[in-house]
Amino acid sequence: MKIKHLILSLSVLALVAQSIASDTVTVYSSRKAHLIKPLFDTFTEDTGISVKYLTGKGNALIERLKLEGKNTHADMYMTVDAGNLWYAASQDLLLPVQTKTLKNNIPQHLRDPNGFWSGLSVRARTIVYSTERVSRKDLSTYQDLADKKWDGRLCLRTSKKIYTKSLVASLIHHHGEAKTGEIISGWVDNLAATPNAKDSHIMDAILSAQCDVGLVNTYYFARLIAKKPDAALGLFWANQNTTGVHVNISGAGVTKYASNPKAAIQLLEWLSSAKAQRIYAGLNKEYPANPNVAADESISGWGVFKQDKMNLSQVGILQVRAVKLMQEKGYR
Repeated sequence: MKIKHLILSLSVLALVAQSIASDTVTVYSSRKAHLIKPLFDTFTEDTGISVKYLTGKGNALIERLKLEGKNTHADMYMTVDAGNLWYAASQDLLLPVQTKTLKNNIPQHLRDPNGFWSGLSVRARTIVYSTERVSRKDLSTYQDLADKKWDGRLCLRTSKKIYTKSLVASLIHHHGEAKTGEIISGWVDNLAATPNAKDSHIMDAILSAQCDVGLVNTYYFARLIAKKPDAALGLFWANQNTTGVHVNISGAGVTKYASNPKAAIQLLEWLSSAKAQRIYAGLNKEYPANPNVAADESISGWGVFKQDKMNLSQVGILQVRAVKLMQEKGYR
Protein backbone atom coordinates (compact mmCIF):
# COMPACT_ATOMS: atom_id res chain seq x y z
CA MET A 1 0.00 0.00 0.00
CA LYS A 2 2.81 2.41 0.87
CA ILE A 3 4.42 1.74 -2.51
CA LYS A 4 1.13 2.54 -4.28
CA HIS A 5 0.86 5.78 -2.31
CA LEU A 6 4.45 6.64 -3.18
CA ILE A 7 3.83 6.03 -6.88
CA LEU A 8 0.65 8.10 -6.72
CA SER A 9 2.48 10.94 -4.95
CA LEU A 10 5.28 10.90 -7.50
CA SER A 11 2.72 10.94 -10.32
CA VAL A 12 0.98 13.95 -8.78
CA LEU A 13 4.31 15.76 -8.37
CA ALA A 14 5.17 15.03 -11.99
CA LEU A 15 1.84 16.44 -13.16
CA VAL A 16 2.31 19.53 -11.01
CA ALA A 17 5.82 20.04 -12.40
CA GLN A 18 4.50 19.60 -15.94
CA SER A 19 1.73 22.11 -15.25
CA ILE A 20 4.21 24.64 -13.87
CA ALA A 21 6.51 24.15 -16.86
CA SER A 22 3.65 24.65 -19.33
CA ASP A 23 2.86 27.98 -17.68
CA THR A 24 6.41 29.34 -17.96
CA VAL A 25 8.68 30.22 -20.88
CA THR A 26 12.34 31.20 -20.46
CA VAL A 27 14.03 33.70 -22.79
CA TYR A 28 17.73 34.45 -23.24
CA SER A 29 17.81 38.00 -24.58
CA SER A 30 20.48 40.46 -25.70
CA ARG A 31 17.84 43.18 -25.66
CA LYS A 32 17.95 45.12 -22.42
CA ALA A 33 15.42 44.46 -19.70
CA HIS A 34 13.55 47.76 -20.08
CA LEU A 35 12.87 46.91 -23.75
CA ILE A 36 11.41 43.47 -23.08
CA LYS A 37 9.83 43.47 -19.62
CA PRO A 38 6.74 45.48 -20.67
CA LEU A 39 6.19 43.01 -23.51
CA PHE A 40 6.53 39.93 -21.35
CA ASP A 41 4.27 41.40 -18.67
CA THR A 42 1.57 42.03 -21.28
CA PHE A 43 2.00 38.53 -22.72
CA THR A 44 1.47 37.07 -19.26
CA GLU A 45 -1.65 39.19 -18.77
CA ASP A 46 -3.02 37.98 -22.10
CA THR A 47 -2.15 34.29 -21.83
CA GLY A 48 -1.44 33.42 -18.20
CA ILE A 49 2.01 32.17 -19.25
CA SER A 50 4.81 33.69 -17.17
CA VAL A 51 8.12 34.67 -18.74
CA LYS A 52 11.51 34.32 -17.14
CA TYR A 53 14.37 36.07 -18.89
CA LEU A 54 18.12 36.39 -18.76
CA THR A 55 19.83 39.32 -20.46
CA GLY A 56 23.39 39.51 -21.74
CA LYS A 57 25.56 40.04 -24.80
CA GLY A 58 24.27 38.24 -27.88
CA ASN A 59 27.43 36.25 -28.57
CA ALA A 60 27.88 35.34 -24.91
CA LEU A 61 24.35 33.97 -24.80
CA ILE A 62 25.06 31.87 -27.89
CA GLU A 63 28.12 30.41 -26.20
CA ARG A 64 26.02 29.72 -23.12
CA LEU A 65 23.47 27.84 -25.23
CA LYS A 66 26.29 25.77 -26.72
CA LEU A 67 27.67 24.88 -23.31
CA GLU A 68 24.27 24.07 -21.82
CA GLY A 69 23.24 21.92 -24.77
CA LYS A 70 20.29 19.66 -23.92
CA ASN A 71 20.33 20.97 -20.35
CA THR A 72 19.56 24.57 -21.27
CA HIS A 73 16.80 26.44 -19.48
CA ALA A 74 16.21 28.64 -22.52
CA ASP A 75 13.08 28.20 -24.62
CA MET A 76 13.78 31.24 -26.80
CA TYR A 77 16.81 33.21 -27.98
CA MET A 78 16.18 36.89 -28.68
CA THR A 79 18.77 39.26 -30.11
CA VAL A 80 19.51 42.07 -32.55
CA ASP A 81 20.83 41.78 -36.11
CA ALA A 82 19.99 38.97 -38.50
CA GLY A 83 23.67 38.05 -38.64
CA ASN A 84 23.56 37.03 -34.98
CA LEU A 85 20.36 35.04 -35.48
CA TRP A 86 21.83 33.34 -38.55
CA TYR A 87 24.92 32.39 -36.56
CA ALA A 88 22.83 30.86 -33.77
CA ALA A 89 20.97 28.79 -36.36
CA SER A 90 24.24 27.76 -38.04
CA GLN A 91 25.42 26.40 -34.67
CA ASP A 92 22.36 24.11 -34.52
CA LEU A 93 20.90 26.00 -31.55
CA LEU A 94 17.45 26.84 -32.93
CA LEU A 95 14.33 24.89 -33.81
CA PRO A 96 12.66 25.39 -37.21
CA VAL A 97 9.24 27.00 -36.70
CA GLN A 98 6.98 27.85 -39.60
CA THR A 99 3.43 28.73 -38.65
CA LYS A 100 0.60 30.37 -40.53
CA THR A 101 0.51 33.21 -38.01
CA LEU A 102 4.18 34.11 -38.50
CA LYS A 103 3.88 33.88 -42.29
CA ASN A 104 0.83 36.16 -42.21
CA ASN A 105 2.35 38.70 -39.83
CA ILE A 106 6.02 38.92 -40.81
CA PRO A 107 7.21 39.48 -44.42
CA GLN A 108 9.31 36.76 -46.00
CA HIS A 109 12.50 38.84 -46.25
CA LEU A 110 12.46 39.34 -42.46
CA ARG A 111 12.22 35.61 -41.68
CA ASP A 112 14.70 32.77 -41.99
CA PRO A 113 13.84 30.67 -45.09
CA ASN A 114 13.93 27.52 -42.95
CA GLY A 115 12.00 29.00 -40.04
CA PHE A 116 14.86 29.15 -37.52
CA TRP A 117 14.15 32.79 -36.61
CA SER A 118 11.77 35.63 -37.26
CA GLY A 119 12.23 39.38 -37.28
CA LEU A 120 10.20 41.28 -34.70
CA SER A 121 11.25 44.88 -35.34
CA VAL A 122 12.88 46.64 -38.27
CA ARG A 123 16.02 48.75 -37.93
CA ALA A 124 16.66 50.99 -40.92
CA ARG A 125 20.28 52.02 -41.54
CA THR A 126 20.36 55.09 -43.70
CA ILE A 127 21.96 58.48 -44.33
CA VAL A 128 22.11 61.25 -41.74
CA TYR A 129 23.39 64.68 -42.75
CA SER A 130 23.97 68.27 -41.70
CA THR A 131 21.01 70.40 -42.73
CA GLU A 132 23.32 73.43 -42.63
CA ARG A 133 26.02 72.15 -44.98
CA VAL A 134 24.36 69.51 -47.16
CA SER A 135 21.50 69.79 -49.64
CA ARG A 136 19.13 66.84 -49.92
CA LYS A 137 19.46 66.96 -53.70
CA ASP A 138 23.11 65.92 -53.32
CA LEU A 139 22.16 62.71 -51.51
CA SER A 140 21.12 59.44 -53.14
CA THR A 141 22.69 56.07 -52.35
CA TYR A 142 25.14 54.23 -50.11
CA GLN A 143 27.50 53.83 -53.04
CA ASP A 144 27.33 57.56 -53.86
CA LEU A 145 29.03 58.28 -50.51
CA ALA A 146 32.18 56.90 -52.21
CA ASP A 147 32.11 59.79 -54.69
CA LYS A 148 34.91 62.37 -54.43
CA LYS A 149 32.41 65.13 -53.62
CA TRP A 150 32.32 63.67 -50.09
CA ASP A 151 36.09 63.78 -49.65
CA GLY A 152 36.84 64.65 -46.00
CA ARG A 153 33.12 64.91 -45.25
CA LEU A 154 32.10 61.35 -44.34
CA CYS A 155 31.81 59.70 -40.92
CA LEU A 156 31.22 55.97 -40.50
CA ARG A 157 30.92 53.47 -37.69
CA THR A 158 33.78 51.03 -37.21
CA SER A 159 33.84 47.95 -39.43
CA LYS A 160 33.96 45.76 -36.31
CA LYS A 161 30.30 46.41 -35.48
CA ILE A 162 27.69 43.93 -36.66
CA TYR A 163 25.57 46.69 -38.25
CA THR A 164 28.44 47.63 -40.56
CA LYS A 165 29.14 44.00 -41.45
CA SER A 166 25.49 43.47 -42.35
CA LEU A 167 25.32 46.58 -44.54
CA VAL A 168 28.44 45.55 -46.45
CA ALA A 169 27.08 42.01 -46.81
CA SER A 170 23.96 43.48 -48.43
CA LEU A 171 26.13 45.48 -50.84
CA ILE A 172 27.97 42.30 -51.82
CA HIS A 173 24.63 40.60 -52.42
CA HIS A 174 23.45 43.37 -54.73
CA HIS A 175 26.67 44.48 -56.44
CA GLY A 176 29.18 41.65 -56.12
CA GLU A 177 32.54 41.78 -54.37
CA ALA A 178 34.45 43.79 -57.00
CA LYS A 179 31.98 46.68 -57.07
CA THR A 180 31.51 46.60 -53.29
CA GLY A 181 35.28 46.75 -52.89
CA GLU A 182 35.31 49.95 -54.95
CA ILE A 183 32.55 51.42 -52.78
CA ILE A 184 34.42 50.61 -49.57
CA SER A 185 37.66 52.08 -50.94
CA GLY A 186 35.78 55.28 -51.78
CA TRP A 187 34.29 55.43 -48.30
CA VAL A 188 37.72 55.03 -46.73
CA ASP A 189 39.18 57.75 -48.96
CA ASN A 190 36.37 60.13 -47.99
CA LEU A 191 36.56 59.64 -44.22
CA ALA A 192 36.88 62.80 -42.17
CA ALA A 193 38.11 60.86 -39.13
CA THR A 194 38.79 57.38 -37.79
CA PRO A 195 35.57 55.30 -37.82
CA ASN A 196 33.42 55.86 -34.74
CA ALA A 197 32.53 53.35 -32.05
CA LYS A 198 28.85 54.35 -31.90
CA ASP A 199 26.20 55.81 -34.16
CA SER A 200 25.68 58.58 -31.61
CA HIS A 201 29.33 59.57 -32.10
CA ILE A 202 28.70 59.97 -35.84
CA MET A 203 25.86 62.40 -35.23
CA ASP A 204 27.87 64.33 -32.65
CA ALA A 205 30.70 64.62 -35.19
CA ILE A 206 28.32 66.03 -37.80
CA LEU A 207 26.89 68.53 -35.32
CA SER A 208 30.40 69.68 -34.42
CA ALA A 209 31.24 70.09 -38.14
CA GLN A 210 33.88 67.37 -38.07
CA CYS A 211 32.02 65.80 -40.99
CA ASP A 212 28.86 66.45 -42.98
CA VAL A 213 27.27 63.07 -43.65
CA GLY A 214 27.17 59.56 -42.19
CA LEU A 215 25.22 56.32 -41.78
CA VAL A 216 23.18 55.46 -38.69
CA ASN A 217 20.36 53.27 -37.46
CA THR A 218 17.29 55.47 -37.31
CA TYR A 219 16.47 54.76 -33.65
CA TYR A 220 19.73 56.50 -32.68
CA PHE A 221 18.53 59.51 -34.65
CA ALA A 222 15.19 59.35 -32.80
CA ARG A 223 16.95 59.35 -29.43
CA LEU A 224 19.06 62.38 -30.32
CA ILE A 225 16.14 64.38 -31.72
CA ALA A 226 14.12 63.62 -28.58
CA LYS A 227 16.87 65.32 -26.55
CA LYS A 228 17.78 68.00 -29.10
CA PRO A 229 14.70 68.71 -31.24
CA ASP A 230 16.41 71.67 -32.92
CA ALA A 231 19.56 69.76 -33.89
CA ALA A 232 20.68 70.62 -37.42
CA LEU A 233 20.45 67.02 -38.60
CA GLY A 234 18.33 65.42 -41.30
CA LEU A 235 17.49 61.87 -42.27
CA PHE A 236 17.59 60.75 -45.89
CA TRP A 237 16.21 57.46 -47.19
CA ALA A 238 18.96 55.88 -49.27
CA ASN A 239 18.58 53.95 -52.53
CA GLN A 240 14.90 54.70 -53.05
CA ASN A 241 15.23 54.40 -56.83
CA THR A 242 17.22 51.17 -56.64
CA THR A 243 17.40 48.45 -53.96
CA GLY A 244 15.83 50.37 -51.09
CA VAL A 245 17.03 51.24 -47.59
CA HIS A 246 19.13 48.55 -45.93
CA VAL A 247 17.09 47.14 -43.06
CA ASN A 248 18.01 44.79 -40.27
CA ILE A 249 16.00 43.34 -37.44
CA SER A 250 15.78 42.42 -33.85
CA GLY A 251 14.21 39.01 -33.67
CA ALA A 252 13.98 35.65 -31.99
CA GLY A 253 13.94 31.91 -32.45
CA VAL A 254 12.85 28.91 -30.40
CA THR A 255 15.82 27.01 -28.98
CA LYS A 256 16.49 23.47 -30.20
CA TYR A 257 16.32 21.99 -26.71
CA ALA A 258 13.47 24.11 -25.38
CA SER A 259 11.69 22.40 -22.50
CA ASN A 260 8.51 24.28 -23.38
CA PRO A 261 8.54 24.77 -27.17
CA LYS A 262 4.74 25.10 -27.33
CA ALA A 263 4.76 28.17 -25.06
CA ALA A 264 7.81 29.57 -26.86
CA ILE A 265 6.05 29.32 -30.23
CA GLN A 266 2.99 30.94 -28.68
CA LEU A 267 5.17 33.80 -27.42
CA LEU A 268 6.86 34.18 -30.83
CA GLU A 269 3.49 34.36 -32.58
CA TRP A 270 2.15 36.81 -29.99
CA LEU A 271 5.18 39.05 -30.49
CA SER A 272 4.27 39.30 -34.17
CA SER A 273 0.72 40.46 -33.38
CA ALA A 274 -0.45 44.04 -33.82
CA LYS A 275 -0.76 44.62 -30.08
CA ALA A 276 2.74 43.39 -29.30
CA GLN A 277 4.31 45.05 -32.33
CA ARG A 278 3.14 48.49 -31.22
CA ILE A 279 4.81 47.97 -27.84
CA TYR A 280 7.90 46.19 -29.16
CA ALA A 281 8.82 48.74 -31.83
CA GLY A 282 7.66 51.78 -29.89
CA LEU A 283 9.89 51.16 -26.88
CA ASN A 284 13.07 51.64 -28.94
CA LYS A 285 11.68 53.81 -31.76
CA GLU A 286 12.12 51.03 -34.30
CA TYR A 287 9.73 50.07 -37.09
CA PRO A 288 7.23 47.23 -36.64
CA ALA A 289 8.16 44.09 -38.57
CA ASN A 290 4.44 43.51 -39.11
CA PRO A 291 3.62 45.78 -42.09
CA ASN A 292 0.01 46.16 -40.97
CA VAL A 293 1.09 48.02 -37.83
CA ALA A 294 1.78 51.76 -37.99
CA ALA A 295 5.07 53.14 -36.73
CA ASP A 296 5.22 55.12 -33.49
CA GLU A 297 4.02 58.71 -33.92
CA SER A 298 7.43 60.06 -32.97
CA ILE A 299 9.01 58.52 -36.10
CA SER A 300 6.10 58.29 -38.54
CA GLY A 301 6.73 61.92 -39.50
CA TRP A 302 9.91 60.88 -41.28
CA GLY A 303 7.74 59.44 -44.03
CA VAL A 304 7.45 56.02 -45.60
CA PHE A 305 10.41 54.42 -47.33
CA LYS A 306 11.16 51.53 -49.65
CA GLN A 307 12.88 48.65 -47.83
CA ASP A 308 15.56 46.44 -49.29
CA LYS A 309 13.73 43.12 -49.78
CA MET A 310 16.88 40.96 -49.70
CA ASN A 311 16.24 38.03 -47.38
CA LEU A 312 18.18 38.82 -44.23
CA SER A 313 19.71 35.36 -44.01
CA GLN A 314 22.16 36.76 -46.58
CA VAL A 315 23.76 39.08 -44.04
CA GLY A 316 24.86 35.98 -42.15
CA ILE A 317 25.84 33.96 -45.19
CA LEU A 318 27.96 36.82 -46.59
CA GLN A 319 29.33 38.14 -43.30
CA VAL A 320 32.76 36.48 -43.52
CA ARG A 321 33.24 37.80 -47.05
CA ALA A 322 32.17 41.27 -45.90
CA VAL A 323 34.73 41.29 -43.06
CA LYS A 324 37.51 40.09 -45.36
CA LEU A 325 36.70 42.71 -47.97
CA MET A 326 36.70 45.54 -45.43
CA GLN A 327 40.07 44.38 -44.11
CA GLU A 328 41.48 44.29 -47.64
CA LYS A 329 40.31 47.83 -48.36
CA GLY A 330 41.61 49.29 -45.10
CA TYR A 331 38.21 49.97 -43.54
CA ARG A 332 38.92 49.71 -39.85
